[in-house]
Amino acid sequence: MFVQQLEPVGGSLGLSALVAALPLVTVLVLLGAVRMKAHRAGLIGLGVAVLVAWLAYGMPLGQTLSSGAQGALFGLFPILWIVVNALWVYRMTVRTRHFDILRRSFGRLSDDPRIQALVIAFCFGALLEALAGFGAPVAICSVMLVALGFDPVKAAVVSLVANTAPVAFGAMGTPVVTLAQVTGLPLDSVASVVGRQTPLLALVVPLVLVGLVDGRRGLRETWVPALACGVAFAAVQFAASNYVSAQLADIGAALIGAAALVAVPQARRPAAEPVRAAVLTGVRSEDLDEEDPRREVLRAYAPYAFIVVIFSLAQIPAVKDRLAEANRVFDWPFLNVAGPDGHPVSGNVFTLPLVSTGGTLVLIAGLCTAVVLGVHARVAAREWLATVHELRFAILTVTSVLALAYVMNLSGQAATIGHFVAAAGAGLAFLSPVLGWFGVAVSGSDTSANALFGALQVTAAQQSGLSPELLAAANSSGGVLGKMISPQNLTIACAAVGLAGREGDLLRKVLPWSLGLLLVMCLIVFAQSTAVLSWMLP
Repeated sequence: MFVQQLEPVGGSLGLSALVAALPLVTVLVLLGAVRMKAHRAGLIGLGVAVLVAWLAYGMPLGQTLSSGAQGALFGLFPILWIVVNALWVYRMTVRTRHFDILRRSFGRLSDDPRIQALVIAFCFGALLEALAGFGAPVAICSVMLVALGFDPVKAAVVSLVANTAPVAFGAMGTPVVTLAQVTGLPLDSVASVVGRQTPLLALVVPLVLVGLVDGRRGLRETWVPALACGVAFAAVQFAASNYVSAQLADIGAALIGAAALVAVPQARRPAAEPVRAAVLTGVRSEDLDEEDPRREVLRAYAPYAFIVVIFSLAQIPAVKDRLAEANRVFDWPFLNVAGPDGHPVSGNVFTLPLVSTGGTLVLIAGLCTAVVLGVHARVAAREWLATVHELRFAILTVTSVLALAYVMNLSGQAATIGHFVAAAGAGLAFLSPVLGWFGVAVSGSDTSANALFGALQVTAAQQSGLSPELLAAANSSGGVLGKMISPQNLTIACAAVGLAGREGDLLRKVLPWSLGLLLVMCLIVFAQSTAVLSWMLP
């Protein structure tokens, strides 16, 4: 048995924390300063983590490599299993041109560009984040807004800022699932606290978006539908994450938010021509005037309906229990680790959710989609393989980062850093969202940031007497605000709207919003750690 040590370097917690931080520092420097590709930085960081675990912490090399393999497997299944199947569904809608029908359907909901920004960037973007994440919402929504006549820069900025509130529950709840896994906290507990933080962002973001589109006039004339959309989104995200399912939180919030938006009479009024002339400075796509048969419109919405229905059925207690029977739980080979207290850690046992995992449910929805959209089995299989090829570097990045996180967690590196950081005391609650924000800013992924810093936040919370669930959730909730400034997301946005090389321009426009909303989240988490807002926690 390998027993973790907190002070393996010179008997000093400070020196040990400095050495333990080397893998994280390596990744962050390679990504932020050297501008190395994320998958290469992840692999190099993994190599550093293995060396630190083996040489500094005395973890046997076999156990070190085994812990990394467990992290890589978790990255592949269930994490990337969800992402691949979700993007596969989207690719099939593009191939059959039903995505174009969906885009035209959104364009007809309102001719007011401020409402269009809410429907597409906030609501549909949240739905895409719920199903796929990893940059897909920014790329797709930016293109749709440009097709409606938005200036490319404005379309990119709106899409980046909108991609905040849904991120923590994106890709079928992947970030919070990962957070629960690496921290050992129950998924329901973590999701519940995140669901009492990010909905507060949802109240603000729609108002920010109409302000970005049309300044003070936009806020003055469309604050009612924007607020209705935000309140509905926030209420459903809170209710779903606390009482239904973390995987369904963003799907339900996006759909109900859109319904609330279009239900407001003000949202359906034709926009004044001065507004359209001032906002729509780009070239409007000609195919928006095409009329689509009602049957084809229904087929365009079918994939998302399948996902909602299948995930809803999977949450019925009897069905959920039956699906869980297929789970496989086993002792992870070549791994026998105890914490500093001598008790075996949870990582010694691995659970493989074969059927109940979100990726398998999305796969079932994808098969239904292929039938309804008339996609031949051979073509559907080709599209699935093409999706894997398209995501090959993302797959390498996620598996390497999760392998790194598992090595750090199981060797004791994360525990050392956590004990050292705990010296911040009560101020830790204010700073914890900043750590998540920083992680997402450099990695581009709330999932990766949770894998890197989740266990550290929990250890620091335990040492400082704060709620582990609160700080773990704060890591994810703060992280969502780093998404809009991450180099990967900025590059995706620029490439989507034809602004290659202008990432700096976008960064200057979105950075103030990222920092401003981060400050709000820091204040929320700090207040939740005190008597002021502690009543909000479960």
